[in-house]
Amino acid sequence: MRKNIGAIVALLALAIGVGGWTAWTWSERGRLPPGLISANGRVEVTRVDVATKLPGRVAEMRVKEGDMVEKGEIVAVLDAADLLAQRAAARAAVVRAGQGIAKAEADVASAEANLTLAEVQLRRATDLLDKAVSSQAQQDQAKAQRDVAAATVRAALAAVADAVAARDAAQAQVDLIQVNIDDTKLVAPIAGRVEYRLIEPGAVIGAGSKVATLLDLTDVEMTVFLPTRFAGRVEVGAPARIVLDAAPQWVIPAAVSFVAAEAQFTPKSVETADERAKLMYRVKVRVDPGLAAQWRAYVKSGLTGDAWLATEPQAVWPERLAVRLPDPAEAKK
Repeated sequence: MRKNIGAIVALLALAIGVGGWTAWTWSERGRLPPGLISANGRVEVTRVDVATKLPGRVAEMRVKEGDMVEKGEIVAVLDAADLLAQRAAARAAVVRAGQGIAKAEADVASAEANLTLAEVQLRRATDLLDKAVSSQAQQDQAKAQRDVAAATVRAALAAVADAVAARDAAQAQVDLIQVNIDDTKLVAPIAGRVEYRLIEPGAVIGAGSKVATLLDLTDVEMTVFLPTRFAGRVEVGAPARIVLDAAPQWVIPAAVSFVAAEAQFTPKSVETADERAKLMYRVKVRVDPGLAAQWRAYVKSGLTGDAWLATEPQAVWPERLAVRLPDPAEAKK
C-alpha cells in the first residue's frame, strides 16, 4: 500500500514538474520585448465587383471561380445585336447628313453666282441711269434683285452650317452607340482572382448588375483590435509582422496602414487576453503590394493568424519574428 502511495506521489510530482516546465516554456515564447504588442486577426483582400452599365442578355461568361485574370481581360460579354443595328442606322444618318452638306454647298455656289449677276446688273442699271438711258425704276429693280440674291446666299450658308451640325450630331450618335457596344464587353478593372461567378450565359440582367467578384491580391491587410492603452501608441506606418496559422514557419513583413478614430465594442470573433477590455480600436496591418503581388498565387482571404506591431520606434524585433519568406523561385512554379 505504501509503495502504491509513493508511486502516486512520484507521478504527481513529475506531472506538476512537466506542467510547470511547459507553462514556463510557453510563457517565455509568448513574452515580447518592450515596444511590441500582438493580436490575432484575419487576412482581408480588397474585393472588386465587375458590373454592367447597360441592361441586356449575357452572351458569354469567360471566367470561372478561381481563375486568375489580368487587368483589361474580358470577363463577360452581353448580346449586342440591337446596338449593332442602331449603329448601322446611325452611320446611314451620317452619310445622309454628308449628302445634305454637299447639296447645301451647291446651293451656296448657285446663290453666290446669282448674287454676282445681280451686282453686275445693278452696276449696269446705275451707269445707264447716270447717262439718262434708263429710269430710276430699273435701278431700284436691279438693287432689289441684288438684295434678294445676297439674302439667298446667307440662307444657303446657314443651310450648310445646319447640315454640318446634323452630320456632327449623327456622328456623335454613332460614337455613343459604339461606346455602348464597347461596354457590352465587361473587362476586369484589376488583375486578380475570380472569387465569385454570379451570372450564367443567357441570363437577362439590369443596369448595374454584378457578374463577377474579383480579389485584388496586391491589396492584402490583416485587421486586428487593440485596447486603448496600446492603440494610442501605434502610429500609422509603424513596422509590423504577420504570421499565418496556415504557414507558421514564415514571418511576413508589414506596416500599420490604418488606426480607427473611434473605439468600438470588442467583436465576438476577437479573442483577447484581457477580458476586462470592452472597447477596442480597429487597426489594419498592410502587406507591401509588391510583396503581395509576388506571392499572389498563395494569397487567400480569411486566413487567420497573428500580427505583431511596434509601439515604440526603438523596439527590437526578437529572432523568432525576423522576416522569413519562402524562396522567390517557388512563386514561379
